[in-house]
Amino acid sequence: MNNSKIWLSSPHMGGNEQKFVNEAFETNWVAPLGPNVNGFESDLENYLGVESHVAALSSGTAAIHLGLILLGVEAGDEVICQSMTFSASANPILYLGATPIFVDSESATWNICPVALEEAIQDRIAKGKKPKAIIAVHLYGMPYKVDELRAIATQYEIPILEDSAEALGSTYKGQKCGTFGDIGILSFNGNKIITTSGGGALVSANKKNKDKAVFLATQARDNAPHYQHSEVGYNYRMSNICAGIGRGQMEVLDAHVALRRKMNEFYKELFQDVAGISVFDNPNSDFDSNHWLTAIVVDSEKTNGISAERIRLALEKENIESRPLWKPMHLQPVFESYSYYGKNVAQHLFENGLCLPSGSNLSDEDRDRIKKVFSEIIKL
Repeated sequence: MNNSKIWLSSPHMGGNEQKFVNEAFETNWVAPLGPNVNGFESDLENYLGVESHVAALSSGTAAIHLGLILLGVEAGDEVICQSMTFSASANPILYLGATPIFVDSESATWNICPVALEEAIQDRIAKGKKPKAIIAVHLYGMPYKVDELRAIATQYEIPILEDSAEALGSTYKGQKCGTFGDIGILSFNGNKIITTSGGGALVSANKKNKDKAVFLATQARDNAPHYQHSEVGYNYRMSNICAGIGRGQMEVLDAHVALRRKMNEFYKELFQDVAGISVFDNPNSDFDSNHWLTAIVVDSEKTNGISAERIRLALEKENIESRPLWKPMHLQPVFESYSYYGKNVAQHLFENGLCLPSGSNLSDEDRDRIKKVFSEIIKL
C-alpha cells in the first residue's frame, strides 16, 4: 500500500507558474520590482472585487508590521489582538515596542469575541490607555463577525487590521475577505490557498496607504538621485520571481478554493453519524469559508475516551499529518505576561481540536487512507 506522506496543506501548482517565472528570467527582472509584481497586484485587486489597492510584500508578517505602522502604532501603544491565532499576528506588535492585549474567541466562528472585545476596550480606556488598533483574524478561513466588530470599532474609533492570511477566497455576505479592515493583509506562504513560495500583501481602499507601504517596504528611499532616507525603511517588497509564481496561482485560485471546500464536505460526511466529533463549518449563510483547513473538535466523553491527541497519533502512525489547533497567544510563554480578556473558549478549542489534511491536491486514494484510519479508531 502507498504510504507516502499525506500533508496537512502542501503547495499545489496550477501549470502556468513556470511561464511567468521564465519570462522574469528572460527579461532579467529578478529584482523585487518588475512586471510580475505589478501584474500580481492587479490580479489581486481585480479578484477582491471592491475598490482595493494591493502592495505585494515578502510575507504576511511584513504586511501586518507595515499595517500597524500605517495605523499609527508606536512604542508604548496598546494593540488588541485575537488570542487564538498564529504568532505572526501578534509578533509585529512587539516589533514596534507596543503592548499586545489578547482577547478570547467565540464559539461560532472561533474568532475574536465581540463581547470580550468591548470589555477589553472599556477596561483599557478606564485604565487611561485607549487601544490604538484591533487585529482580528479570519481563522482557518472562517470570516470573523464582521458587522459586530465594525460596529464596536466605529463606536470607539479604533481601526481594524484584518488578518486575512488564511482567508483568500472566503466571503462574508458576498464580499471578499481582506476588504473589511481599515488595513487588510494576505499571506502566500507555502501552505496557503495559493502560494508565491513565501510572500504576502497589504490591502487598503486608500491608495495612499498602498503607496506608503511600498515606500516603507523599499527601504524608505527618498526621491533623490542619491540614496537618501528620512524615515526608517524595510526590505519587505516581493520579488518579481515570487510574483510570477503568484500570477500563475491566481489562475487556479477559485479551483483551489472549491477543492478545499470539497475536503470539508468529505469530513462532514465522514463524521455525520459520529457522536462527539464536530466539524468546523459556516455558522450561517452570511459566512462562506474557503475552508483553508478543516478542523474538528473532539468530545472524548462521547467518543469512548478517544481524544484529539489519540487521533493525531493514529494518523501520524500512517504517515498522515494533522495538527492541534493554534495554541492561544495568552498561553504562549512569550506572551503569557500580557493582559487577556474573555473566558476559556480558545483554550477549550486548543485542547480538544485537530486540523485535518485539507489540501486542494489530495486524491481519492489519500481520502481512502484517511477514512481507513478513522474507521479503525472510531469504527465508522
